[in-house]
Amino acid sequence: MSGTSSSGAGGAVDRDHGAIAESIEAHRGCEGPLLPVLHAIQDRLGYIPREAVAAVAHALNLSRADVHGVISFYHDFRMEPGGRHVIRLCQAEACQSVGSEALARHVRARLGVDFHQTRPDGAFTLEPVYCLGGCACSPTMMLDGRLYGRVTPERFDRLVAALERAD
Repeated sequence: MSGTSSSGAGGAVDRDHGAIAESIEAHRGCEGPLLPVLHAIQDRLGYIPREAVAAVAHALNLSRADVHGVISFYHDFRMEPGGRHVIRLCQAEACQSVGSEALARHVRARLGVDFHQTRPDGAFTLEPVYCLGGCACSPTMMLDGRLYGRVTPERFDRLVAALERAD
């Protein structure tokens, strides 16, 4: 990217602005460009910075409320940086019927965070989702984009411990 600095907070800001502008330009001509633009920004930065809302709204001739509404509606979008590992734990009825509420209590205690939070060490972000499509293998979770079924507290602990050792 041209015009970006590579050191300090200014480098991160320049990188973010560049990624936002490039994502907008790459998808501006699409029919219904808002979702592709937001996905592109998050794919590049890991989240959608607050300053992206105004830039996207201006470029696509939308209100900031329209853009923010889409970001807040879809659980895949986040406006804060996530952890190195993102855990999405299903909270839909099928998973609840086989113990996802107890699993969620265990996961929150094991990680020391609640839903929509990232551990202070930046290792894990915990997000609720309302169906991962693995209802026959409930309870389910997604860890770094990989779907896991029939998750028990013990299996969860093994998966997290392996990631902690690898980090």
